[in-house]
Amino acid sequence: MAEKVNHSYDAKDIQVLEGLEAVRKRPGMYVGGTDVKALHHLVYEVVDNSIDEALAGACDRIEITIHPDSSVTVQDNGRGIPTGMHPTQKKSALEVVMTTLHAGGKFGGGGYKVSGGLHGVGVSAVNALSEWCEVEVRREGAIYFQRYERGYPKAAVKVIGKVKADDTGTKTTFKYDPQIFKEEMEFRFDTLVQRFREMAFVTRGVTIHFLDERTQRRMTFYFEGGITSFVRYLNRNRENLHPVVYVEKQMEGIGIEAAIQYTDAYTESVYSFANTINTVDGGTHLTGLRSSITRVVNDYARKNGLLKDADPNFSGDDTREGLTAIVSVKHPDPQFESQTKVKLMNPEVQTYVTQIVGEAFATFLDENPQAAKAIIAKCLTSARARDAARKARDLVIRKSALESLTLPGKLADCSERDPSKTELYIVEGDSAGGSAKQGRDRHFQAILPLRGKIMNTERARLDKILSSNEIKALISALGTGIGDNFDIEGLRYGRVIIMTDADVDGSHIRTLLLTFFFRYMPALIEDGHLYIAQPPLYRVAYKNQVKYAYTDKEKDKLVKELGGGDKIAVSRYKGLGEMNPTQLWETTMNPENRTLLLVTVDDAAEADRTFDMLMGDAVDPRRKFIQTHAKAVRNLDI
Repeated sequence: MAEKVNHSYDAKDIQVLEGLEAVRKRPGMYVGGTDVKALHHLVYEVVDNSIDEALAGACDRIEITIHPDSSVTVQDNGRGIPTGMHPTQKKSALEVVMTTLHAGGKFGGGGYKVSGGLHGVGVSAVNALSEWCEVEVRREGAIYFQRYERGYPKAAVKVIGKVKADDTGTKTTFKYDPQIFKEEMEFRFDTLVQRFREMAFVTRGVTIHFLDERTQRRMTFYFEGGITSFVRYLNRNRENLHPVVYVEKQMEGIGIEAAIQYTDAYTESVYSFANTINTVDGGTHLTGLRSSITRVVNDYARKNGLLKDADPNFSGDDTREGLTAIVSVKHPDPQFESQTKVKLMNPEVQTYVTQIVGEAFATFLDENPQAAKAIIAKCLTSARARDAARKARDLVIRKSALESLTLPGKLADCSERDPSKTELYIVEGDSAGGSAKQGRDRHFQAILPLRGKIMNTERARLDKILSSNEIKALISALGTGIGDNFDIEGLRYGRVIIMTDADVDGSHIRTLLLTFFFRYMPALIEDGHLYIAQPPLYRVAYKNQVKYAYTDKEKDKLVKELGGGDKIAVSRYKGLGEMNPTQLWETTMNPENRTLLLVTVDDAAEADRTFDMLMGDAVDPRRKFIQTHAKAVRNLDI
């Protein structure tokens, strides 16, 4: 029986969090946490309000600026937040919107037909999590202003100027609160650019201008072609089998758009949006899109004799190989899984998307028999390759069973069996593998040396990939399986660490491994299990002092600090194998001293395009990319 604890639990112990205190107490409920992802979510929430104005037909320009102090301004030319006296709250509607949860114009009354901000939480949550926030509203010929600190207004709303009657809009500036976001973190220009590009693709006719005053980098987005342009953008480094199939239709007040195109790629690139928000975990609209494509392809293949009676139907995986598709819905009452809006839950959306996409895609196949044959041929090849992959996978599983599930011979395993405490180093070459095996802590660190460069998995199907001994060893060591059999629960090591030389070959091997993990084990990245080790570039020695430098700048600083002139010995490590086991442990493997970079994917669509461009068949886009970024590159593959 559990030990009884005499804690008080009476009426006086029921705590009521007033105003925005709830947000500050539990930021994870509103913006997903207090990490760098949640930090960017603050910007998205404010920009979403401006996008909602654009969806209402009241705004066609949004300007976002990051200032040198990391404060952010979002300005639009929408209608401006109402500033008049609220009938029940007895204060300005602007103050109500900024300081009250679940207050806004999106619950009824016709202010917005559709919106991304559905709970009236977004901008008030941002205000609560900001050190300070200032709002200027241009409306009815005046400029209204109010300042807040940690969610509380410093004074009543006041008029600070006059404008023309038709000059309207809202300007919000906020500085995130270091009391909430305690770790050192910064807004990332590239992360925000990807989100704003997506917003512009799915909101036709709106111009989004983004300026980072810290670096003077700027980008402007405007896409008249909408999601059709998005599909073309994603496929610009691939060979297309047919023009983009586009459909747009309203059903029961819900706007549905889809754009579909097959390419010569071996992977699927399908993305879903609800009221312009990227629903990264999909939902009913994505399920409807996928099921309709599979059904239409099978129906066409049967009807036209391209699938024989004895042949089984194509699976969903068969019909999605090489598919690039976007589905975007505009719903007056979207139901999301959480406030961070990563998954759409409305059941009726699946029915409508299935019907609308199915009709449009079936019509396209009927009217374009050449394109239809190319798509069916692609699906047939995929089905055969998938069958071969299954047989190869079964062979690997049977072989493992016969060998009593033995691990790869080259793996130096650790004694700890709790995955949350263990880590696997994937090491380039036998010499580095030897040093790592001798230098490691055998209790919790395992070493898997790889010989040479692994296969480029961007240019191969799974059946061919499974013929590679190095990849088979990797899959076996991790314990998760691959493809349809992948299961993150089987992961034997909590940290999977790529450790390669700090040279061109090492970078290439690292990129090949990242490509494999991104395409075939994405859950390793999504769940935060994949890391990159940072070995030092230099050993700096003077008398009895030995220090290590990870960059040229660090090396120069160390040389200056030691002040030994010609007597300082500086040696550059060309590879991990040049370090003895003790040095490798001290610099790269000891948890107390080492630097590990966590591999993340902030934007799957952009990562998909980048891997395709860097590792795919098309040479020209890769050459242009290298020529453009050669001088600025530091860590190209992370």
